[in-house]
Amino acid sequence: MDASLLGPALQGFGFGLGLILAIGAQNVFVLRQGLKREYVFTVVAISAVLDAFFITLGAAGVGTLVANTPWLQSGAVWFGSAFLIVYGALAFRNAIRTAQHDVEQGERPMASYKAVVATTVALSVLNPHVYLDTIIVLGSIAGQFPGTARTAFGTGAVLSSLVFFTVLGYGATWMAPLFERPIAWRLLDASVGVVMWAVAASLLGPQVLGV
Repeated sequence: MDASLLGPALQGFGFGLGLILAIGAQNVFVLRQGLKREYVFTVVAISAVLDAFFITLGAAGVGTLVANTPWLQSGAVWFGSAFLIVYGALAFRNAIRTAQHDVEQGERPMASYKAVVATTVALSVLNPHVYLDTIIVLGSIAGQFPGTARTAFGTGAVLSSLVFFTVLGYGATWMAPLFERPIAWRLLDASVGVVMWAVAASLLGPQVLGV
């Protein structure tokens, strides 16, 4: 890499990591799958690839179009919030019903591969926060760089996403022994529900209350 491009690449990595570190619906799901040790590679790969796709769109200037299309933003917020509310409700239901599962040895029923893939995609594609962070915020910053420097910035941001999801998903597997007791899963599921509903509320607040 040209030495002059290292700066933009590092800035892209730093900005990307700073945005993705915030607790959100997507991150919580990756963490949960890591703790369950279920399809971790698939979840990490899908999350990272979709993030890379959206970051690329942002760096290409799509963020400006989205920012200037109010109806598109509003539709994404309402649709995404509805999904997060439903997913949060399911998480609360799991927290309540965990005691009824067969957890004699800390085991929980494994979700189907298709269900995990669908949920991973949905939490990326239907989550307005993902668009805000990748397409609009990172896209607007990338737009300040010329030519190849913009590409370097986007590459750094994509790399930060890959590193983060890999560490989050596989790092969580080391914490799995802490979740051998049903109460731990109940607390985690309840936390997932809280995060999902909190994200939905933060999205709907400006739409409903105008704040």
